[in-house]
Amino acid sequence: MRTRRFAVGVAAFAAATLALSACSAGNGGGSGDGDVEMTLWQNSTTGPGQQFWKDAIEAFEAENDGVTITMQSVQNEDMDGKLQTALNAGDPPDIFLQRGGGKMTAMVNAGQLMDLTDLISDDVRSEVSEGSFAAETYQDKVWAMPLSVLPGGFFYSQDAFDAAGIAENPTTIDDLMAAVEDLKGTGIAPIALGAKDAWPAAHWYYFFALRECSPQVIEETGDSKDFSDECWTRAAQDLTDFAAIEPFNEGFLTTAAQQGAGSSAGLIANRKAAMELMGAWDPGVIASLTPDEKPLPDLAWFPFPEISGGDGEPGSMMGGVDGYSCAAQAPKECADFLNFIAGSEQQTKYYEAFQSPPVNSVAQEAVEEPYLQQILEAYNNAPFVSQWLDTVLGQNVGNALNVAVVDLLAGGSDPEKFIAAVNAAGAQG
Repeated sequence: MRTRRFAVGVAAFAAATLALSACSAGNGGGSGDGDVEMTLWQNSTTGPGQQFWKDAIEAFEAENDGVTITMQSVQNEDMDGKLQTALNAGDPPDIFLQRGGGKMTAMVNAGQLMDLTDLISDDVRSEVSEGSFAAETYQDKVWAMPLSVLPGGFFYSQDAFDAAGIAENPTTIDDLMAAVEDLKGTGIAPIALGAKDAWPAAHWYYFFALRECSPQVIEETGDSKDFSDECWTRAAQDLTDFAAIEPFNEGFLTTAAQQGAGSSAGLIANRKAAMELMGAWDPGVIASLTPDEKPLPDLAWFPFPEISGGDGEPGSMMGGVDGYSCAAQAPKECADFLNFIAGSEQQTKYYEAFQSPPVNSVAQEAVEEPYLQQILEAYNNAPFVSQWLDTVLGQNVGNALNVAVVDLLAGGSDPEKFIAAVNAAGAQG
């Protein structure tokens, strides 16, 4: 993948997405006999994704005598809060999922992460693009190992589109609105949305903002937390207007995103809804929720449509680069494990398990699904890529933004009140 501008906040980045374990890096590391014990927190709780981590740990332990890694599977929606609690308590896992953006910046400034810059192997450096490392870089140092590129867009059932007579994917918001009306005529929910978890609903505002706001404004707002530019209000109005046509599943405000057949991903998996706006991890989640727990055979993808008159650069994308960090006090073998899982062999297995695009260029050659190939092509050609806005803004402001979007969709706010709420959160930092 070519290097491009990857917005994560100008000042924040120089470049350019269970119960607490009693055993942790803070207490672990080496034992008296030279053995090394580490803990790993990851967010895949079922199916092939969880199995990938079990197999990767087993393979690494087989190649590294005396190293033991204990894995904790943490529900995705619980990860950030539990991780922050563990970090603040000085008792974090050795290896853990890294969202990047303002969240990672805060961890670096608190002295909670290991500097990986000089610990990344030559093989990994040659196979993973600088664009991917840019998302994990702060003050010219790398703080996480990128594993998967996860840009957002619409995942949809081709069968559902065919049944509704939709011959071409929407390229404008007007096209998308027309597709919604066509799908309503088939008796299926046009768009699945799990707003109970807040961030899936907020994705809608993120993408309207990506189309309405220039890259410069998005970058500057990541630092200033100031939403006074008029484009942010226009994006809120866009979302309000779109929600007015009632495109989402009934009860979307109380629908979860990824847990069970009744979640938004489950509605796609069980053919109760036609499409979902989500990051590139969605195919794996959908596959885990189909009746046979296999990938949806007619799954397809298209990018978020363009908006006439917006300040955003056409073709811009939003999404994260999933990575993994080492705690500051983790043993050196933590970096060895990150190099191991970023290598082409494990990256190929990662792609097969999660059905998401790997960062490793050699592993990318194994990608067969047309929709994943489309995602990689769109990502590689995007003139501007922004991390998820809640990641850019950091945990406090990002969470406030997500909650404000849900309030907007629930009818408890309007675009002006929405902007006032996020500006108030930004002022508090």
